[in-house]
Amino acid sequence: MGKNAKVAVVVDSTAYIPEEQVKQHNLHVIPLHVNWAGQSLRDNVDITPDVFYKKLVEAKEMPTTSQPSAGEFYDVYSELAKTADSIVSIHISSELSGTIASAHAAAKLMEDFPIKIVDSRSTSMGLGFMALAAAKAIEQGADYKKAAEAAEALLPRMRLVFVVDTLEYLHRGGRIGGAQRFFGSMLSIKPLLQLEDGRIEPLEKVRTKSKAVQRLLEIAVQSAQGSSAVHVSVLNAAAVNEAQALATQVQNLLKPASLNFVEISPVIGTHTGPGALGLTWYTEP
Repeated sequence: MGKNAKVAVVVDSTAYIPEEQVKQHNLHVIPLHVNWAGQSLRDNVDITPDVFYKKLVEAKEMPTTSQPSAGEFYDVYSELAKTADSIVSIHISSELSGTIASAHAAAKLMEDFPIKIVDSRSTSMGLGFMALAAAKAIEQGADYKKAAEAAEALLPRMRLVFVVDTLEYLHRGGRIGGAQRFFGSMLSIKPLLQLEDGRIEPLEKVRTKSKAVQRLLEIAVQSAQGSSAVHVSVLNAAAVNEAQALATQVQNLLKPASLNFVEISPVIGTHTGPGALGLTWYTEP
């Protein structure tokens, strides 16, 4: 593939890449779905976080989530194939969603068209950071395979740690993973959870949310020691004030090379519930 080759990058709506960066790097976002009260709503398109969390608190019937269909992926891939000569498609952990399976099914329908599908083993800006790494590699002349490698290279250096107000939503949605063993004592603790090899795993039990947030900062500071730079994303589900306070502390303690601030979309919010707060970060060697 020559220097003029055009590689398209596809991500899904759980990546939370800030809109200006989506435009700047010409990323293509395919939405997951929130199924609620007989409607299938496209994540961040038909339903926004503001509306979603207000409704969730009062809802009698809980929403469920589903991946985009192979047909939806095929529509995006075949449209991109008109102008691109290869595609890198980077998606939410296969342990959390069937999105990767739909992408593979669509890629088969594309026959010989070169598509590299990457399981991010993550979500939110963990996935977002990987997509941006792929896009930047392409801008520097990488082909689609090298771009996928640039994304995967972040995996060993990336962490996603978060605290939820209650494990109830993860439990209902069946995404609780190893954190199941925390469930009985939920009322009195705020669990600190992490994504580990693509699954939600318990990290520590903490008594209060403010202590959990302090512990989260300590973990981030420890992990950034000895690295040349750290890139951080602060995530929240209807907890903007807490997230802003956390971002200020991150800025002071970690002096990150980049810091962004994102809202957890309805699809992931279905599983975290309102009040979730987290950090995703990766270190440069």
